[in-house]
Amino acid sequence: NLSSNATTLQQAWGFSKDDILLHALPLFHVHGLFVALHCVLLSGTSMIFLSKFDVDEIIKNLPKVTVLMGVPTYYTRLLSHPGFTEAAYKNMRLFVSGSAPLLKEVSDTFYDKTGHRVLERYGMTETIMITSNPLNGERISGSVGLPLPDINVRITDDNGAVLGQNETGNIQVSGPNVFNGYWRKPDKTKEEFIEDGYFKTGDVGFFDDKNYLSIIGRSKDLIISGGYNVYPKEIETAINEFENIKESAVIGTPHPDFGEGVVAVVVTNNSENNSLDTAKLTSFLKQQLANYKVPKLIFELDKLPVNVMGKVQKNVLREQYQDAFKN
Repeated sequence: NLSSNATTLQQAWGFSKDDILLHALPLFHVHGLFVALHCVLLSGTSMIFLSKFDVDEIIKNLPKVTVLMGVPTYYTRLLSHPGFTEAAYKNMRLFVSGSAPLLKEVSDTFYDKTGHRVLERYGMTETIMITSNPLNGERISGSVGLPLPDINVRITDDNGAVLGQNETGNIQVSGPNVFNGYWRKPDKTKEEFIEDGYFKTGDVGFFDDKNYLSIIGRSKDLIISGGYNVYPKEIETAINEFENIKESAVIGTPHPDFGEGVVAVVVTNNSENNSLDTAKLTSFLKQQLANYKVPKLIFELDKLPVNVMGKVQKNVLREQYQDAFKN
């Protein structure tokens, strides 16, 4: 599984012995351990290996390298650093981002500043990489790209029927990259594999007209409010287009009438001043979304809880706001 994926990525991302990778990812995660290191080892690439992400150290080493793999936090911090000038990235061939969604605003700002469109891709521990935006070709901001060679990806409804383009459903994958099963957990393995060999990723998404995959979120993050399915990513995308919004997270919490109520938690660019006009944001969202998708409650935080890979911990937020509709 690992070797097939390493070979695929080396070819898909154009790794050669002339490259130098700047590696600052943790090695207890597949992103740093398999994706980054295997591309290096397989192609004879050189590597500058940092023990952690330190934006000053990244800036110091960038002129010496050609490739950087990171999580979205890396790119937001680079953009805000005064040392991130043309001289710093003049030798760069490729910037790759994964493990968490890269905001379209960040991707666009990065492109406008550097001329590089960050390459977004999609994978998970059980499958390593599944899809990728192309090295040579259109990279669509907010999309995780096309299925990698020899990897099959399909979208299904909850009954297992395969869906068409622009139809949102469950993402399933098969291919030489997919693991054989969970260690000493035969019941878990049986539960997550379909009879025809496809693995249920637990993610929800859709293919667009160009066959590029977009991730809507985790199936466990799906909100069912008043019988309607609500996908948080769609609402978060709309919120992030509102003025002065830095980032957002949308969750469902218990509601006495609707089963679950839609709750938005946002961070503004100057959240310490409690500057968010929730009424204005709600009015804006009503112009963008169906009424049942508009958050019934909006809270402002200084920052969202994230894990070490930069993924928002929605379980923490759900626990924090589980009684939000009881008052």
